Amino acid sequence: MGERAIVLREDEEYITLQTLLKISGIISTGGMAKLFLADNVVYVNEEKENRRGRKLYPGDKIQVSSTAFVIKAK
Repeated sequence: MGERAIVLREDEEYITLQTLLKISGIISTGGMAKLFLADNVVYVNEEKENRRGRKLYPGDKIQVSSTAFVIKAK
């Protein structure tokens, strides 16, 4: 299983977990993030995370079900 890269835009220092879930197609709206995180286990850097506003910086690794993501700077 490989990792999907999420590349930050030039002017972005970080994105939130909610944004990652939305742009990756796991949820369709930002409002679904709270419900998704209540029903699913998400790991950020191998630690359980349930805060939709968690800031994700370059180098962070996120695991959602069988999908892995890594945050990269542009």
